[in-house]
Amino acid sequence: MIKRVLILCTGNSCRSQMAEGLWRALGEGKWESHSAGSKPSGYVHRLALQAMQERGIDIDSGRSKSVEEFAGQEFDVVVTVCDHAKESCPAFPAAAELLHWPFDDPADAVGSDEQQMEFFRRVRDEIEQRIVRFLKD
Repeated sequence: MIKRVLILCTGNSCRSQMAEGLWRALGEGKWESHSAGSKPSGYVHRLALQAMQERGIDIDSGRSKSVEEFAGQEFDVVVTVCDHAKESCPAFPAAAELLHWPFDDPADAVGSDEQQMEFFRRVRDEIEQRIVRFLKD
């Protein structure tokens, strides 16, 4: 039976989008991954797309979604990846596991494109490591 995960953040433009793509790839067909935001930005950040392309994971078809789109749905795991989402997102009482994994927001990165890209890569790699650890347990 395929398990379902919902990854939540505020804007659903960077962290949760990267986590959705990583979980899909690392879950090896055993997981259905979704992401959403408490205040969706309306776009997926171009550097998030690029960071994931570097890993061979295509999230180009992703879109910034509201958590409200998933209200009433059942998930095995719901993960918040920022403190604001943890506080502002609706509860998913049917979820078997509620996890909070806060990561820095790469959308806040400043500097040159390369400096910003390094920030995105670091956060992507941190998310990947966390998912790998979770899936091993």
